[in-house]
Amino acid sequence: MKKKLRAIMNHIKAPATAAALALSVLSPATEAVEESTFVKSLTPGPFILPAEKGTWTWGMAPIYDEAGKVHIFNSIIPEEGSWVKQSKIAHWVADKPEGPYTLLGDVFASKAVSYHNPQVSKVADRYVLVYLMNRRADGNGSWQQVGIATAESLGGPWTESPHNPIIAASEVNAFHASNPTFLAAPDGSFRIYHKTMIKKGKKLIREISLSVSDKLEGPYKRHVVNPVLSYADKEIDIEDPYAFYHKGMYYMIVEDRQDVKGMLEGKPVPTKIRSGGFRPGLIYQSKDGLDWGLPQVGYQTNEIYFGHNLARSERPSILWKDGKPDYLYLACHDEFPTAGFILKINDWDGE
Repeated sequence: MKKKLRAIMNHIKAPATAAALALSVLSPATEAVEESTFVKSLTPGPFILPAEKGTWTWGMAPIYDEAGKVHIFNSIIPEEGSWVKQSKIAHWVADKPEGPYTLLGDVFASKAVSYHNPQVSKVADRYVLVYLMNRRADGNGSWQQVGIATAESLGGPWTESPHNPIIAASEVNAFHASNPTFLAAPDGSFRIYHKTMIKKGKKLIREISLSVSDKLEGPYKRHVVNPVLSYADKEIDIEDPYAFYHKGMYYMIVEDRQDVKGMLEGKPVPTKIRSGGFRPGLIYQSKDGLDWGLPQVGYQTNEIYFGHNLARSERPSILWKDGKPDYLYLACHDEFPTAGFILKINDWDGE
């Protein structure tokens, strides 16, 4: 399958338009969407970051510091509140990925802005946070936008870009830009892959778009080839990207909330999706980070790993150690009041 996938990718040129890209992505698979070597490397670990009384925790963006401690940035929301209006980004630290973690405090919290779904990276000697920010007063979620902040230390202070929101909600993205993932490209530019939406009749379909800049703080501009990953023609959502560049290849892990895998295997597209969707993961590989070809299975569900009732396993994020992926962190509101669970990545260093 690997040789066949590479052959397909080698013969597909980057499309000139988003419509052409959608058609290339939607080319039907001739056989099953196989398990990747990445998913085969994963070993289930514990659920972590229990919520304090009166709150719930969500997602985990992990990073090691120079002393080997693990820092996590994530969302904390009032139990009786809404992430759309009241989410804040918090900072935790532990001696090891399994925890226990100590809550160090808030990074971004505001009555005017809801800060949510952060992702953390390091570029040279600077740390980078990208995140969803919602400024809409009525809190209906339709004005989600993307922000970025930098710091010289994981402990801060964090400085928000003067260009925030660096990816704005506008008519071109159905007034929605959220769930960003950041990477430094080998050509010296900076990329933010993020969720956008497109209207199909009365429906809003989630897809993945790309914005780029030659400066870390921005401004970021929408790439000419957008969306870079979409199944809108099948009216199927794809979201929660985590993108990285490793050993000469781009990779993207996404949440398969509406069974893209089944559609590519020729199964009928479900007319009704259960609450929370399917929620396993897909992993894509690309030479240029624009043409992603066909996916493989990237991670499984909490039901498969732990035997629990199927819940929302999403927000994939990798903890890197010495340039290699060490753990995969997944948000999950399972049977425990925690932010999610971790999976050990065993000896995976690229496809």
